Amino acid sequence: MSEARARLLDTASGLFYSEGLHSVGVERIIAAAQVTRATMYRHFPGKDDLVVAYLAQADDMIRARVDAARRANPAAVDAVRAVGRAIADSIRSPGFRGCAFLNAAAEYPDPDHPVHRTVLAHRQWFLGTVTEILAAVGDSDPAPAARHFVMLRDGAMAAGCLSDPDPICETFLLGVEDLLESRLRTRR
Repeated sequence: MSEARARLLDTASGLFYSEGLHSVGVERIIAAAQVTRATMYRHFPGKDDLVVAYLAQADDMIRARVDAARRANPAAVDAVRAVGRAIADSIRSPGFRGCAFLNAAAEYPDPDHPVHRTVLAHRQWFLGTVTEILAAVGDSDPAPAARHFVMLRDGAMAAGCLSDPDPICETFLLGVEDLLESRLRTRR
C-alpha cells in the first residue's frame, strides 16, 4: 500500500468512525490527508470505494482479534469467553462510537449497495465463526446460540456508546456466560 493511500484510508477511517459516513465529504478527507484530489481518485475511484476500504480494514482488524483470541484459548469455552472479552474491551475503548458495520448499515440501507454488501459479508463471517466455536462447545445445533451471541453483541455495541460502558459490558459478558452454560447443559 502506498504511503498516500494509507494516509487517505487512515484519515477517512478516523473521520468516518467518529462523525459518520455521509457527513464526511471527500474534500475534507483530501485536506486532512494532505493529498491532491487526483491522488484520492487514483487510489479510490469514488467515495463509496473509500467507505468499502474503511470497512474492509475494520473487518481485517476484527478478524485478527478473533483469531488471536482463538489461538490463545484452544478450548472452545475459553475461546467464546475470550471473543466476548475482546468485544467488551472494544466497547470500553476511548472514542467508542458503536459498531462500524451497524453504523454503516444504518447509513446505507439498500441491500444492493456495495457498502451494505460489505457489511453483510462481515456479519456473515462473524456469525459463521461464532457458530463454529459454539459447535465445539456443545453437541446440539449451534446456530440458534450463535445468533443469540451476535444479538447480544449487537445490543452491547449499540448501548455501549450511549451510556456508561461498564454495566453494558458486564451485562453482555453475563449473557455470554448464560449462553455457554446453556450449551454445556446440552452436553450433559
